[in-house]
Amino acid sequence: MKLTDFHTHTFLSDGVLPPAEQIRRFIVNGFYAMAITDHVDSSNIDFILNSLISLKEDFRDEIIFIPGVEITHVPPYRIPILAKKAKDRNCLVVIHGETIVEPVAEGTNLTAVSCPDVDILAHPGNLSFEEAEAAKENDVYLEITTRGGHDLGNGRVARFALEAGAKLIVNSDFHTPRDFLSVKKAKATARGAGIPEKYFEQLFEIHPTELISRFK
Repeated sequence: MKLTDFHTHTFLSDGVLPPAEQIRRFIVNGFYAMAITDHVDSSNIDFILNSLISLKEDFRDEIIFIPGVEITHVPPYRIPILAKKAKDRNCLVVIHGETIVEPVAEGTNLTAVSCPDVDILAHPGNLSFEEAEAAKENDVYLEITTRGGHDLGNGRVARFALEAGAKLIVNSDFHTPRDFLSVKKAKATARGAGIPEKYFEQLFEIHPTELISRFK
């Protein structure tokens, strides 16, 4: 199993590490691929994109690094506009889903899974089965998260995704070094969400590889 994490934050939003140090720590911790997806809205998306894209060449021989954004707490009608802006620059697009622990606007999940420029719907604990079906239709990954609070919705997300045939991916929502994923933690989180082990090859090998291929 190659370690990957496609949802992390630096001090450009609410994480604690500078971007270069964060990438370096992921390298030292044995990661095959990672993305930085700092929180954005209309006020800062250009700054974040410019900042992260500038790092891509610095580490290309050491790790697969994908610049990205997590579009967070924006009105749903703005999601496609901001997502296209990031996708046009070949960046990973994560949407901060309707989690059970934050007041995300109703309609965010549905808008995200219906948008062709979205890659991952993060910790969508209030997910409906119809939204999982839309995620499958539009090839949007649904996140199983190791982050406390958000992880309370993992079971619901996994159940609807498996029933609908939508793709799942495990991420950490990394903010500090104590948040690093390990193989053990990733597999334990998947088991805790009720994902059968027969699905693990898709979850930890096939889906991450497919996602990475979008940015080559």
